[in-house]
Amino acid sequence: MIKSTLIFRYDGLPLSGTVDDDNNPALQEQKKKVKLIMSRITPNSEPRASIESDSFQIHYLIENSIIYFVVCEKSYPRKLAFSYLSEISNEFYQSHGAGSLRADTRPYAYVSFDNYMQKTKKIYQDQRAQSNLDKLNSELADVKSVLSKNIEDLLYRGDSLDKMSDISSSIRQESKKYRKAAHKINLDLLIQKYVPIIGLGLLFVFFIYWMFLR
Repeated sequence: MIKSTLIFRYDGLPLSGTVDDDNNPALQEQKKKVKLIMSRITPNSEPRASIESDSFQIHYLIENSIIYFVVCEKSYPRKLAFSYLSEISNEFYQSHGAGSLRADTRPYAYVSFDNYMQKTKKIYQDQRAQSNLDKLNSELADVKSVLSKNIEDLLYRGDSLDKMSDISSSIRQESKKYRKAAHKINLDLLIQKYVPIIGLGLLFVFFIYWMFLR
């Protein structure tokens, strides 16, 4: 279930957020962690990431110098979370994008955007929507490459979102190596499988030629 949505400008200025249950201490703690994560984001950070935090997951999406966060229960499907963020980011940028990047923009200048976020949140709130992803969004973001991180590693052990980017690049390089190795193995297996058959075929043709056509 989606619990909270927060929107920041790249320089840390809060632009908007959903009106949430202020009497939920656990959720308030997660919103504090969102602000800490926000302070760790740099130009080299991953544009999308998922961060585990207690019984929650914090997902973020960076689009057009604006950072969108959503706090969800840990069991909430990641694909739905990023589909939700994508929809929120598209609408916000179309409605307020240019104005939100101005130097004189005030904190929470677009608090009224909560109305749209609450309506969209209701659509994505039911996990049964997972079986109808194509109806919700025909171009869902592929989240296979989205990195996952533990909040303790990120905030309390000194890891950075830049390091996540380095890890991501390393994973992609290793993946290319494994694909090349797998291709070579498959080729070797094909050679081992068909070379004896081809050899026997050539031997048979040579025998026929020797016996009858020579």
